[in-house]
Order: sequence, then structure tokens, then C-alpha cells
Amino acid sequence: MNIAYYSHYFTPEISAPSTRIYELSQRWLEMGHSVQVVTCFPNYPTGTLYPGYSSRLYMHEFLHGIDVHRHWTYIRPPKGFFKRTLGYASYVPTALLFSNRYVKPPDVIIGTSPPLFPPIAAAWTALRRGLPFIMEVRDLWPALIGELGVLRNPRVIRWLERLELMLYRHATKIVTVTEAFRTNLIERGVPPDKIATIRNGADVDFWQPRERPADLLQRLGLNGCFIALYIGTHGLSQALTRILDSAQHLERYPDIQILFLGGGTEKQRLVRQAQEMGLKNVQFLDPVDKEMAKQFYALADVCLVPLRNIPLFDKFIPSKIFEMMAMARPIVASVRGEAAAILKQSGSAFVTEPEDSSGMAQAILQLYQGQNRARLMGEQGRKFVVDHYSRRTLATAYSNLIQEAIATHRRQ
Repeated sequence: MNIAYYSHYFTPEISAPSTRIYELSQRWLEMGHSVQVVTCFPNYPTGTLYPGYSSRLYMHEFLHGIDVHRHWTYIRPPKGFFKRTLGYASYVPTALLFSNRYVKPPDVIIGTSPPLFPPIAAAWTALRRGLPFIMEVRDLWPALIGELGVLRNPRVIRWLERLELMLYRHATKIVTVTEAFRTNLIERGVPPDKIATIRNGADVDFWQPRERPADLLQRLGLNGCFIALYIGTHGLSQALTRILDSAQHLERYPDIQILFLGGGTEKQRLVRQAQEMGLKNVQFLDPVDKEMAKQFYALADVCLVPLRNIPLFDKFIPSKIFEMMAMARPIVASVRGEAAAILKQSGSAFVTEPEDSSGMAQAILQLYQGQNRARLMGEQGRKFVVDHYSRRTLATAYSNLIQEAIATHRRQ
């Protein structure tokens, strides 16, 4: 099969959608399929182009066996809802005008959301070419931006929800990343037999346990420290101020150090808040690539996974938990719902209520004071993700669904 994947994000960007698409694509290539990705020039999360790329209308690159079609989008630092939306929306016309000229005839087209704009381009292309269209739902967008207060205009939210439902109706198949998302769509009138859940996972061959990198410990001045790591986007969804509160609870244990690795709209505010609180046990570091992320996971004694205390987040599963388990790192997560159930089943995590800074601090302290237990939890997590959430297994399930979508489209 020739698979065309439309996404706003792709490697070398470090993000959940980039990792999902890249790792699935590698497994599909192993199966003998070909993959094309229609995407932007890499700029997430800083809103500045990555080294080696320049702004132009179109660029093709052959990246580890994947045909990558990159087209111009409006790129600016992620400040202000209007500019971010303009950047997202600019994906559609340039994908249709420029990248689509060079996309080899596919057998199926996948559009991944959020944002909704890549699925719009994917659905339009599928309609024009008479191809099956698979809508991939990684977040409940636009409901999420309404819950977070990013968008408050109810008319705009209703219009976006109508657009969302239109895409669901047009899709041959819909892939969700959690069972809770699938239930949500069914409750909103989407036929159950149209929806399949294919969760995120980890490339267990890439994310493997390794020794702590001594040179990195030395460079960061962390020799002899117990390290709690937050890695990922510094945004509205993560409630990272609660980790700062946890750091304040832990100040009397100077050996416990907390690292924030990544970037996002909230990072500068967090840095200022940490300075105002006078925290000496916190460091903020810039985003890194996948290879370097592996080094930081190996550095960590525990990984932190916080989410805001918003009911909608009970339906979410932060994809990074699978990488952390694959790296045999114990986890402290302030989550509920499906994510909490998976982590408890794995035996690799302490789970607290969302935004419970005291509970997170206590869990970190328990791992600090019981490091043999921490190692055992990490080993249990590694076994769990290998058994249940290997990206290779998930890619096989996705490949079967794609073939089913092609057959369904032909019958219709």
C-alpha cells in the first residue's frame, strides 16, 4: 500500500504526533508499504525554523525511507490565539496548491488532528481523487481549546464542532488514541463500527534502558543527585506550576533536583515564577532531539506526567508514558481516567489526583527513599510496554484497519 499521512507536525520536531507518525511509518516500511507525509517546515514548539531549513513554498526530502512533502505555513512564535490559528489554517491552501502536486498516487489518505486543518486538506484530497479517508483523532479538538479557555466565543466553538462532525461523516474510518475518545464520538452520533482505537505506544527497540550518561550529569552539575524529569511541552494543559509547588515541598532534600526539558507558551512564565519562589532545586533546559531525549530519560530517577484538573483530561492518555516505561523509568503521574488505569496496571507509577502538588512531592520522596523499589517499578514498566504497547504491534493493527478502509471504500 501507498499511505499518505497529512499532519501539521513531523520529525525532526519532538512531539507526540511527530513520534507517532514516524514510528508507525518505520514499521509500515518494514511491512513493505510506502509512506508519504504531507507536513510543514519544522518549527514546533518555538515557532522558529529548525537549522538546515529555510522558508519556501515547497521542499521534498527523503527521510529514513519516508517521502516527506513540506510546504509553507505562517510561522511565528506561539503567542496569541489569532497568530497560532493563522499558522494552523495556512496549512490547507499550501498543502493543496504545492505539496499535492508532488504526492504520488496513494491508496489511502490519513489526516491527523489536532489541529483540524490537516484532516481538512486530507479529506478534500481524498474526495477529489476518489480515495478512502481515515480521520485520526489524537485530542478532542475543538472541545479542548474551549475547556482550557483558549477560545471563549461559543459561536466559533459551535462552528468548529460542526466542521469536526462533518469530517467524521466523510471519513471512511476513524482512529482514536483512547477508548474514551471513541465513546465520546459514539455519544455524538458517529457509528461505532466506523471507529477503532489504536493507542500510542513506544518503539521498544529505540527506547531501551541504558546507563546514566556521566558526561551529562557532570555538565549539569547533578552528580550524586536524585533527578525528577519533566520532558515535553510547557503549555496550558500540563499544570506545571504544580511541579514548582512540589519542588518547594522538597526543598529540605537538596539532593532531589527537578529538570524541566522542553519549550512552549508557558515556559517563560514558569522560569519567572521559579525565580520569584527562590527555588534552588529546579533547572529549565531547552528542547532536544530524540537521541538526546533518550539520554535525559536515562539520566532521570523518576519521570513526571502532570495534567490540569479538567474533566475532559480524564479521557486523555499522555503518549510520553509509553516511552518512559520503555526506558524503564518509574513515573509519578497526576492523572485520572484511562491514563491512570494503564499506569496502575503497569506497576510502574505512583498516581495522584491532577494538580496535587503535595501528593506528587510525597511520591517523589518515596522513590528517593526507596530506590530499589524505583528500579523494580521501572523494570515492570518496561515489560508491560513490550507486552502491550510495542509500536510494531500497533502498526500491524493500523495496517489491517487501513486495508479494511480500502475494502469498505471500494464497496461503497
